[in-house]
Amino acid sequence: MSKADRVGVVVGVGPIQGLGAALARRFAQEGLHVLLAGRTESRLASVAEEIGRAGGRATAVPMDTTRAEEVATLFERAEAEGGSLEVTAYNAGNAAMGSLIDMEAQFFEEVWRVVCLGGFLVGRESARRMVAQGSGSILFTGATASLRSRPPFAAFASAKAGLRSLAAGLAREVGPQGVHVGHVIIDGMIDGDQLNQRFPQLRAQQGENGMLQIDAIAETFWALHGQPPSAWSFEVDLRPQGENW
Repeated sequence: MSKADRVGVVVGVGPIQGLGAALARRFAQEGLHVLLAGRTESRLASVAEEIGRAGGRATAVPMDTTRAEEVATLFERAEAEGGSLEVTAYNAGNAAMGSLIDMEAQFFEEVWRVVCLGGFLVGRESARRMVAQGSGSILFTGATASLRSRPPFAAFASAKAGLRSLAAGLAREVGPQGVHVGHVIIDGMIDGDQLNQRFPQLRAQQGENGMLQIDAIAETFWALHGQPPSAWSFEVDLRPQGENW
């Protein structure tokens, strides 16, 4: 099988200087045709153009990961590329904040739908195809909140904890059939556009090695995908050198 026959999917692609885009770039560097999924078409197009200029292949697929029919269409699109689905990364999330006692039920449910329901739909569609071919990796982005729930992130934490449990259950179900499922806990602040535009002072406050670099995170995702079946990791936790944990 040629490199052109290998397909990767990244769900949750936002700004160019974001983790989703970094994952897509890393997969494309290895010769995969990467499908970029997210809600904002202009952002997806920018990342696809950047990958194309670097000599890679990427296709923007605007979609809502909480809608089963749109997720199914995404993976049908991946199949139409004509090769094997080698790796899927589920990176959708929103780090939503709010007080539980003041929170509307709709807000809580929307956080869960993006983080956990979307992870289920993407994991299911990926697994169905990878089990059929007997190979592939499904990788989920976790967070400090996957393990610890603290205000004002309790709604987000409940969804991230659910995603972690989903990933563990999926790993135990499809691992014996050749599919590697992994969960990467991001324990710290990411040095990317989302954080730096909202809180520009943080980078200076954190200092050198105080924030996670997106390309370094993407390298770990690729290393996880590349592990031999005799030594698979389910969970890896990443934090910057200066993080107090």
